[in-house]
Amino acid sequence: MSTGVLVRRPARGATALRGGRVWRPTPYQVFGLLFWLVMSLAYWRVPQCCDAGQHAAVVERLKDRLVHPRHPTGDLPGTGSPYYSPYAVAEGAFARVTGLTGWEVLRVAGPVNLLVLLTGIGRFTRALTPRPWAPVLALAAMTLLWGTERAWWSGYLGLMSMTGNLGYPSTFAIGLGFWAWALTGTRARDARRVRYVGPSGLRGFTGYVTLGALYGLILLVHPITSVAAVAGGAAFVVGWQREWRAAVTARWAVAGAVALLVAAAWPYFDVFALAGDGSVDAMHRRLYDGPAGHFWLALAGVPALWARGRRSARDPLVLMFALECAVVAYGFVSGHYTYGRILGLALVPLQFAAAVELAAPRPWRAGRRVLGAVVAGAACLGFLTVQAGAVVPRALDPVGFEAPPRWPSYDWAARHIGPGEVVVTDGYYAVHAIAGYGPNLAAPAWPDAALDERERLRRVNDVRAYLSPGSTRAERVAIAHRYRVRWLLLTRWHPVPEEAVVVTWSRRTGEVLARVGNH
Repeated sequence: MSTGVLVRRPARGATALRGGRVWRPTPYQVFGLLFWLVMSLAYWRVPQCCDAGQHAAVVERLKDRLVHPRHPTGDLPGTGSPYYSPYAVAEGAFARVTGLTGWEVLRVAGPVNLLVLLTGIGRFTRALTPRPWAPVLALAAMTLLWGTERAWWSGYLGLMSMTGNLGYPSTFAIGLGFWAWALTGTRARDARRVRYVGPSGLRGFTGYVTLGALYGLILLVHPITSVAAVAGGAAFVVGWQREWRAAVTARWAVAGAVALLVAAAWPYFDVFALAGDGSVDAMHRRLYDGPAGHFWLALAGVPALWARGRRSARDPLVLMFALECAVVAYGFVSGHYTYGRILGLALVPLQFAAAVELAAPRPWRAGRRVLGAVVAGAACLGFLTVQAGAVVPRALDPVGFEAPPRWPSYDWAARHIGPGEVVVTDGYYAVHAIAGYGPNLAAPAWPDAALDERERLRRVNDVRAYLSPGSTRAERVAIAHRYRVRWLLLTRWHPVPEEAVVVTWSRRTGEVLARVGNH
């Protein structure tokens, strides 16, 4: 978050020895700290759900083998899995040192990622304007100006989705993205940073090397977020870099080269091979369904962004919005729907343009007063229809706001299953969560570059055949032997096969854990 303000007052007593300077926190430091506390508590009180099981599984595999981890959710080699990013490896090392489980590491990661995000927002907003209330308004706009229908995806940073995804790599990468935009904008705008490189050698390149390494890290941590990060960085370079002498071009070229080198040097997976991997496109098709309901409140920022564009066609927020919308449109037209993952970041120019405009000192002209009323109304509508349930405790909820998802825990089953033992399950929650405790799935739930998608789908079909009501005992035994299945985790609607032995069951969900075979 932004640094505090030093205020000079008449020196009295001991204060005179310090030159009369009194430190005062900025508005963003005060509200940012409150936001960090509230959202950290909100994140901790909600049961982890959705993709959390996948990320907890990644930590568990790295905790077991930091250098050569197995596949995140299957009894398979893990070579080439993009889940093993520098961020995940750091989490795995932390788990090994502390002894924490993958789920517990995700709990710790949430407030840490939020701190990176908040400091990045503060730095990015200061690159846009010195107005002290701008980052406060930007934070409010970014978390409230979404839509009146719930948008819950990794990388979406409304209040509601934050309760589930603060511990994800995407949140960390977005925080780094704000830092990268801020540093890029600062270097592009400040011509004094570009000097002739004399006897001091490459000293003038140091900042650009650091910036390139930052973009390379974002690429490794969350590749799709890096697309938005690069688009935003390019917008600042095009918008604010006024001189293009050879020294300027060389420095930006160094930044780009360092980013590529950092990404290429990572030994766990080849990030550039993901560019041609369409295995996850189908699951992202629904990102393009109903965008109006998910995002229409962000349109309150259009007048502010339009005003910036009228003042300068090279305004970086205008260029960023155009570039990121182009990426989203390309994803829809080409069928590479994964690019729709940056829809949340495509709202940033609208949200931050409104915040910067409304942070202007009073008195306001009529147009700004109207904008303020529209944005305030949109923020209130977004809070009351979607976001309030994230931060309002049920005991204090006067109207029954929609709460975050409350997935069941599988501790009751995991305590009987050994690490790495293979499970077959027919439950939606179980298939996304159980691997986070250490077991493996016969058929991984998500595509992964470490496993050929055709092989994964073959495993999915075999599991369906195993669970089919018409399957014979011989067919089930053959499939269990093929994948070394040791356990069945079945919903209360699915009959337990005759060869299975029930070990325990959940009082909450009615699910049953049964043991099969002895492989």
